[in-house]
Amino acid sequence: MTENATLSIAVVSGKGGVGKTNIALNLAYALYRAKQRVLLMDCDLGLANLDVLLGIAPKVSIEQVMLGEANFADAVVGIEPGGFSLLPASSGVEALEGAASSLRSSFLKQLNAVARQYDYLILDVGAGITEAVQAFASKAAMRIVIVTPEPTSITDAYALIKVLLTQQGIRDFHILVNQAESAREEKAAFTRLAAACDKFLGIKPGLLGGIRYDPAMIQAVRRQEPLLKSSPASPAGKDLVAAAVKLHKLKGTIAADPDEPLHTADEQPAAHG
Repeated sequence: MTENATLSIAVVSGKGGVGKTNIALNLAYALYRAKQRVLLMDCDLGLANLDVLLGIAPKVSIEQVMLGEANFADAVVGIEPGGFSLLPASSGVEALEGAASSLRSSFLKQLNAVARQYDYLILDVGAGITEAVQAFASKAAMRIVIVTPEPTSITDAYALIKVLLTQQGIRDFHILVNQAESAREEKAAFTRLAAACDKFLGIKPGLLGGIRYDPAMIQAVRRQEPLLKSSPASPAGKDLVAAAVKLHKLKGTIAADPDEPLHTADEQPAAHG
């Protein structure tokens, strides 16, 4: 991978309510604080939340871009000076969830042209195994799966990984355990998911880290700002920074095309281990 290549990352989860959007936002902010240029894209079409978490009201969304009513340059919202931007989506636009599943080549080419201006393109993808989720996850160079220690979260994360493997040919995943109350609980959740993937799917996901349960995260949501902006020294804040540091170290090991941050071809990216 060349030094200036944009790393595209799909942040996904098997079920909702695991803190996926909050983590996507704070990982993006952590990378921005580390002098990286970051474009954060809300890919949860129909149920957008990033604009709410940031306390902004965008005038243009990616739905309008998909419909040909606006271009990407109009949709990009500058959040912080120096390279932290948002591509917002809209809420209540159910029809576009299905329309986005194909991710037409023209749409991806426009997005790639914008994304090349950044070091990272972080996709906050909707929860579950819908066609749109699979489309966004398969186009990115890297996937981070958010889970909590709850059995239902682990089960649904396994189902998502299985679908992405069998339907999209994806074999590389990085797990981030959220809301763990201890290092032991974090390890147990990851071990359970990784063991199932190894035994039944023949793949071995990596562990990106864990984010401790922290009331400061709830307070940051109510203030409509990233946790790392309001409480960077909180337990969850420190964990998010550690995860971002590990993510940045991984960047050099993941194949990324400097001219095509998101894959536009039908074939899937090669596994990265």
